[in-house]
Amino acid sequence: MLNLRPFVRSMSSTLPPSHIPLFTTVAAFREWRQVSRRDGKSVGFVPTMGGLHDGHMSLVRRSLAENDLTVLSIFVNPAQFAPHEDLEKYPRTLPHDLEILEAQSVAVQLQGASGDSKVRKTSAVFLPSVQEMYPSGIDQDRAAQRGTFVDVKGYSDQMEGMSRPGFFRGVATVVTKLFNAIEPTNAYLGQKDIQQCLILRHMCRDLLLSHPDPAHLHIVPTVRDPVDNLALSSRNVYLSVAERKLAPTLFRALKAAEQAWNDRHPKVVCVQHAKNVVDEVASISDSDTEIRLDYIEFNDSESMEPLDDTRSITTETSPVILSGALWLGTTRLIDNIVLGDM
Repeated sequence: MLNLRPFVRSMSSTLPPSHIPLFTTVAAFREWRQVSRRDGKSVGFVPTMGGLHDGHMSLVRRSLAENDLTVLSIFVNPAQFAPHEDLEKYPRTLPHDLEILEAQSVAVQLQGASGDSKVRKTSAVFLPSVQEMYPSGIDQDRAAQRGTFVDVKGYSDQMEGMSRPGFFRGVATVVTKLFNAIEPTNAYLGQKDIQQCLILRHMCRDLLLSHPDPAHLHIVPTVRDPVDNLALSSRNVYLSVAERKLAPTLFRALKAAEQAWNDRHPKVVCVQHAKNVVDEVASISDSDTEIRLDYIEFNDSESMEPLDDTRSITTETSPVILSGALWLGTTRLIDNIVLGDM
């Protein structure tokens, strides 16, 4: 049985109280991980930047159900924020995050004829500092950065990469570091960030990672608001009341494009259907909020390349990613629908 008590020494007195062991250094976490390895325990991992919501909890629940132990990391990664982006105001809600993690549990059936069950809860939280994750230091200005970075070539410049150059370099770098520190049996990521998920799967394959290997990096369906289908996101807290009412527009636009796709229209027509939804909402809105479409695009799920305008459902043999981004005032929302079976 894994004894967690000796590892509580890694906790800082400045951290909120928690019944879950908190680790702030790679060295302390690796000591804990060595014991779990010796005991033959599988470890599921959920990497996050905090601001936890039920979308994150869906990943935690999946990990709890499928692994002996579950680890969640909270680290706001400066390398994936451009100098003009929202690093400083990104939600940092650690006390609340730990509270909802402690409240989350999953009952699993034990093997054998007894029919007994066991309740699993999060086993550890990794809370590294910027210095711990970037020993050579880190600058938001990529031209000034020094040290080692991971760049997944050919898959990072489309979709989100068009609007956020260098973003996936920061993501791939920090997740490589986290995978090296945690050495998870399984990792769990949300479909809302589908391009990120697929890039990281490529990265695991290309770098010959064993913890996790590509087959054990799991993409979990997006969790949505049960009333209006807005994809849950930590950045939703930025939305004003008026902006929140308009926020479902992006998913409505994607659904309009999906319907046109299923009706066998070519891509260019499907994209126009989506744009029409946004234009209509903008024209009838009585809010002063600026609503601006960043992009709507159809991309091949293997190459990440955008489909030609003439392509349609009748010409596709592999899944297609229909994705988009929408500005509401100063808040940028993203969402996607996977067309076909991943």
